[in-house]
Amino acid sequence: MPKVSLPSGIRLHYQRIGSGPDVVMVHGLTGNLAVWHLRIASLLVDRFRLLTYDLRGHGYSDMPPAGYSLDQMATDLLDLLDALNIERPYVVGHSFGADIALYFAHHHPERVRAVVAIEAVLPAMMYLRAGDDWQGWADWADVLERSGHPVPPERRTDLGYLLRLSLKVPKRWGPLQGLPRNPAPFLRLLDGTSMATEVAQVGGLPAEAIPEIRSSVTLVYCEGSALLGTFDYLRERLPDVHPVLLPRTDWGHFGPLEQPDEVARHILGALDRAEPSTATAQG
Repeated sequence: MPKVSLPSGIRLHYQRIGSGPDVVMVHGLTGNLAVWHLRIASLLVDRFRLLTYDLRGHGYSDMPPAGYSLDQMATDLLDLLDALNIERPYVVGHSFGADIALYFAHHHPERVRAVVAIEAVLPAMMYLRAGDDWQGWADWADVLERSGHPVPPERRTDLGYLLRLSLKVPKRWGPLQGLPRNPAPFLRLLDGTSMATEVAQVGGLPAEAIPEIRSSVTLVYCEGSALLGTFDYLRERLPDVHPVLLPRTDWGHFGPLEQPDEVARHILGALDRAEPSTATAQG
């Protein structure tokens, strides 16, 4: 179980496989590096050297009481790359991991070849999700109710309640599909750290700074996603953007798990676009 100690003092758990140009894959909140290894990593490993890691507070990484802002997460990524002597990787992220990828590209453009942002959320776009009529609330409640967990009307926009109720839904993907979750680690993160408030901080990437991101960014969202407002905002303002809409699915937001082959196809397309010689050499 390899871990690296960062200058901040925390230790991050990581895995590194394959050979070729470096690709870093960043999971979302409540996940861990296994998200990528269920399927997607096997579709990329023959052509790229993959780095996956558990964010602070997740998986086998340390869970400090604070330090969960996107600015700090981008610093964690920089420190991890420095510790592993990775100079300029491609960065692929999902959900909160996509936010980290965009913050990292903004703060450290010289350290990024290209970004693949899958269902980025971004605190600066919070106003798009502020109202009780945001489609994401209804979608979330619908998924929970179809899983056997009714949501009282007065709780349908209660983030903390919905997060805790979601822990009762059995695992839906991978070899442990259908088995109950272990809620203890996430409850420790939710109740024992400042994560819940810090992840919503806009910090160093306000909306007006989005056009300053000069890296090539492939945006991957799902048809019918409750985050299409963010997709539209980013594709209109990022200077070098390649928008992709995946086919509609039941859950929508979880492309790397619901349709990993399709997501991997677009990741490969993005990396080939940014590194044409890779495609030629492998052809």
